[in-house]
Formats: sequence, C-alpha cells, structure tokens
Amino acid sequence: MTDKDKKKENKSGSGASITEQVDAQENQLKEQEIISKYDKESAYRQNLMKWGWVVAIVGISLTIFHLYTAVNGPYVSIVQGAIHLGTGLALIFILYPIKRSMTKKPGVPWYDVLLAAIALYCNFHIIWNYETLVSSSIVAGYTDFDTLVAVTAVVLLLEATRRAVGLPIVIIALGAILYGVYGDWAGLGAFSHGGFTWERLTTRLFFTTEGIFSTPIQISSTFIYLFLFFGVMLVQSGIGKFFNDLAFGATGRFTGGTAKAAVSASALQGMVTGSSVANTVSSGSFTIPMMKRAGFKPEFSAAAEASASTGGQIMPPIMGAAAFIMAEYTGVPYSEIILVAIVPAMLYFSGVFMGTHFQAKKQGIYGLPKSELPSFKGILKRMDLIAPLVAIVALLLMGYTATFAAMSGIVTAFVVSLFRKDTRMSLRDLLWAFEKGARIALPVIAACATAGIIVGVVTFSGLGGKLAGAILELAAGNFFLLLFYTMIACILLGMGLPTTANYVVTASIAAPALIQFGVPDIAAHFFVFYFGIVADITPPVCLAAYAGAGIARANPMAAGVNALKLAIAAFIIPYAFVYNPVLVLEDATAMTLIPAVLTALIGMAGVSASLMGYYFAKPNIIERILLLAGGLMAIYPGNLMISLPGIAILVVIGIIHHFRNRGSKQQTA
Repeated sequence: MTDKDKKKENKSGSGASITEQVDAQENQLKEQEIISKYDKESAYRQNLMKWGWVVAIVGISLTIFHLYTAVNGPYVSIVQGAIHLGTGLALIFILYPIKRSMTKKPGVPWYDVLLAAIALYCNFHIIWNYETLVSSSIVAGYTDFDTLVAVTAVVLLLEATRRAVGLPIVIIALGAILYGVYGDWAGLGAFSHGGFTWERLTTRLFFTTEGIFSTPIQISSTFIYLFLFFGVMLVQSGIGKFFNDLAFGATGRFTGGTAKAAVSASALQGMVTGSSVANTVSSGSFTIPMMKRAGFKPEFSAAAEASASTGGQIMPPIMGAAAFIMAEYTGVPYSEIILVAIVPAMLYFSGVFMGTHFQAKKQGIYGLPKSELPSFKGILKRMDLIAPLVAIVALLLMGYTATFAAMSGIVTAFVVSLFRKDTRMSLRDLLWAFEKGARIALPVIAACATAGIIVGVVTFSGLGGKLAGAILELAAGNFFLLLFYTMIACILLGMGLPTTANYVVTASIAAPALIQFGVPDIAAHFFVFYFGIVADITPPVCLAAYAGAGIARANPMAAGVNALKLAIAAFIIPYAFVYNPVLVLEDATAMTLIPAVLTALIGMAGVSASLMGYYFAKPNIIERILLLAGGLMAIYPGNLMISLPGIAILVVIGIIHHFRNRGSKQQTA
C-alpha cells in the first residue's frame, strides 16, 4: 500500500478511533507485503522520495494520452505502441528495483534513472524517425545506429519484464531469440530454419508490427489500458465496495453464507481487476477472516477466495486482458466473446459454489444473521452504482467498439460517483486514480511486448506450424491425448507466465493444433485460455492459493489442494465444450443448449460432492467413487445415453443418503 493509499484510507476513516486506524494501517501493510511476496507485478518501490513526483506526472500523462486517443482515435499502430511501451518501460525502471529485496530502500538509484531515459529514447526514436524507418525497411535497410537502438530496446524490454513480471517469460523470450538466430543448426532436425542475423532479427522485432509491436501490444495500447483504468475508477471511487455488499446481501444468509458471499464478491471484483493474486489479497483481507470466524478451516478459506478470484478472469463482461487479444486472434467481436463466455463461467462458479455448500454442510456452518448483512433496502437504494457495468455490456452488445464502451464506462463511473459523499472523488483522488491506472498497466504492457517477441519468432520462423504438427504427431491421432497434452503445456506455461502472455503463446502454438483436428476456433482458443488461467490455483505453483494462505495463516500447499478441488470445474468444462461446442454457443439452439447445461450442472454437483466428501450425508469411499463416476458421466457432452445413467447414480445415492439421515434422526430421538 503506497503513501497515497494510506492517506486516502485515513481520510475516509477519519471517524474511526486511533486504535482502529492503526489496525487498518497494519492490515494494509500486511496486505502489501503478501501481494509483493506472491505477485511479482506488485513488488515495486515503496518510498520513491522526490521521484514520486516524476512517477505521478508521467503516469497521469500516460493515462491522459490513452483517454485522448480513445476519444480522437489512435495514432498509427507502431507510433501508438511506441508511446505506450516507451513510457511504460520508463516507469518500470523507476518503480521496480533490480532485486525484490530493494523495494523498501528509499529513492531511485542513478542507473535505473539512466535505464528509464534510454528505454524512453529507444521507443521515441521510432516516433521521431517513423517515415525514415518505414522507407528504410523497404529500400536501403537500417543504419548501424538504428540497429543499436533496436538491440538496446530488446535488452531493456527483457530486463523490465524480468522486474515487473518475472524471469520465466524472459527465459522463453531469450530461447525464442536464440532459436531465431541459430535456427539453422542441424541438431534441431525438423524444427530448423534458415536463421536470421542478430541485426535482421532485432530490427524486424522492434521496427515492424511483426514482433514487439504486434497484436498484443496494439491491443494493450488501446482498449486493455482503458478497461484496466475502468477497474481502478471503480475501486478508487468506492463503487467496487458495492459489489461486496451486493454479494453478501444476496448469499450471506444461506448455508456457508460467508464463503458463498466471498465467491460472489470475488467474481464481481475479479472481472474488473484481471489479476488472480491481487484480487485474492484485496478481497481476501476482508473475506478470509470472516470465513474463518464462521468456522471454515484456514486452508479452505484461502482456497475459496483464490478459486473465486482466479475465476474472475473468465467472468464476463470484462474478463482478463487476454480475452481482448482472443477477439483479435479469432476475428470474433468482443461482444460475442462475452456471450460465448457466459455458460463456461456460470458452470465454473456453480462448481465453486457447490464445493463451498458441501463443505459448509459437512462442517455444519450456516448463514450469517440478518443483523450482520447489508439491508435489502439499502442495496436497492444504491443499485445505480452498477450503471458503469451495465453501460459497458449494453454498448458492446449494441455493436459499439470496445474502446467506446470502455470510455463510456469510465465516464459513467465518474458521473455516478458524484452523487454520493462516500463515492465522490476529490481532485487528489482523481489524480491518484490516473496515476494508479498507469501503475496497474505496467506488467501488462511488459508482458504483451515480450510475448510479441515470442510470437514474432514463432511466426516468421515457421515454428508455430511445426510445433502444432509435433503435438498432433505426439497424440498419434488420439483426440483426448491431444487435449491432454495441450492442457499440460498451458498449465506448465501458466506457472511462470502471466495469463495474457500465456494465452498469446499457446494461441500461437497449441490452439492451431486443436483447430487442425477440427475443433471450432472459439472452442480451441477458450480451451487454452482456461488452462492458462487455472495455473494460478494448480499445485505446486499456485500463487493465488499461496497468497490466500498468507492471509489465512494456512499451509500453502493444503490451500492449493483445496483450491484445486473447488475449481475442478475449470479442468472439466474445457473438455466438455471442446467435445460439445454447443456450450460455447457454436450452432447452439435451445433444444441442444438447455440439456447440455443441465446435465453439466448435475454432473458438477456429483464431482464436487465426491471431492469435498459430503452429498446429502457423508459418503463412504464406495459412494465417493460412484459420485465421481456418476458426475463425470452426467457431464459427458452430447450423449444422453451416458449422461442419464450418471444422473441415475447421483439420484440413487441421494435417496440412500435421505434414508440414512432419517434413520440417524430417529436414533437420536
């Protein structure tokens, strides 16, 4: 938590006692410490001293630039991207130290200031020499100085990405560069290619729209930044807090109400933050202690929050940043991506809900008393606060561009916030929101640019097609094995790459293999998108679960295992919609969609009950195996001859449990 956040918190809580304010500040410090530990993207300098003014001015200017181009139209893609990337890299070198242990050291070292200036110059070199560079690439080639600028820019991008995102994506990008240069090595066999010189490779990566300034950074420099800023506006104005009240008001009174409310609130907040770890910590600092007080075990409390926060990235209407790139890659308008995502997201959160329900029944945890819940009348009076989300969804569905929808959402959020004292932002609050919009975008900017290096090499070396062919050959014509290998690749990449970069890479390599096998484009892309996301809750590297465990003071691996059980839908549903694309609305009709959704929901109940160890009563080991088998049979896509016997198994076990409970009550009486 930065000094500005603390000042705002103190201002908003000025009516609280000194003890309460001190406790709040301690909680904020602990929250920032946990985020910094598990989320590389938040490990920035806490005390910038005089450089704080530089970050504020540059950050505010970057947000104003994006708002300006949203209204007046973007510049030529590479110029727009150069301003976006150059300013972002300069901020990264000032904000993120060379080592994470140096985040508490005051000030900014001279060498980071120098690196920031060089990174800014390298990108602005494109802007100042745009016409010359375009003609040079066609006619005379690049000068030695152009080549030096390109090499320097690539090196600085990789270093900035290492600081803001992490080392794994940098290692993959370096591997791609080495492959680009030494691709003619005979030892590569079928994967060899003609090879590029260092000069040709770096200039092609930096001075064209085939590499660093390809689709990911183009989308990041237009509407991804705007949607991230929209999320900041909701949080900074306090409108985001209304989502929590709405969730607790809707679900808090039911069995396991605190956990169900935490799932609902995190889903609502996650769709505007786009970061599994950050959402786990920000929401979890409130929901996890509440779940523990209600009686849930620490590791389960951490798992419930992590599962829901991770699922926020698949929750329409905003989802994670990768969804915007998916729209560009597939050629499907973002308004349709939203519709396609509804059924899978509903199935995912239904699975998490069922898991929390069965765990609550198992432990005998009931809902919160009415006195502890937001009043229904109070929520109704504040329903206008949902207007920004409604505006975005309505405009997208009406066919307006994502840029226009995001701008409209931002303006609506600002206007709605003015009507209440507790949501109204002062000029200082608004300026801080502008600066924070830039801060929160920095890891996305670095990840998209570095992913561009990987995709660029994969594309113009022909590696993408070769890898897709290799995956198909490895699967030996077995469709299930093809899906399984793709899943493993996505999860392994997701353990080291942020979701956006993971999707960009897998969409270039793995998705084409699925498409070649006959999977519809949208189903193939959603498949790799889902499995890239669930890496955050898949042991052993389940960072969202670890972050939740830090708040809950739970065993991190136990939290990860529980998160895996709660989010089991995320591992089953992608297979279901690939085998039965009607779940992603491919050639869907009411007669095909409704049975598919109902059988999937019933099946999820069986699978969840088996994993959580409770159905209508506590099942024995045989019953748990049957619940799992029946649940998977029910989910089996597009074949009622398999689904109906699975449902029958679940019904029979439910009847057995009913009579078991009845007999138990009679014995007790």
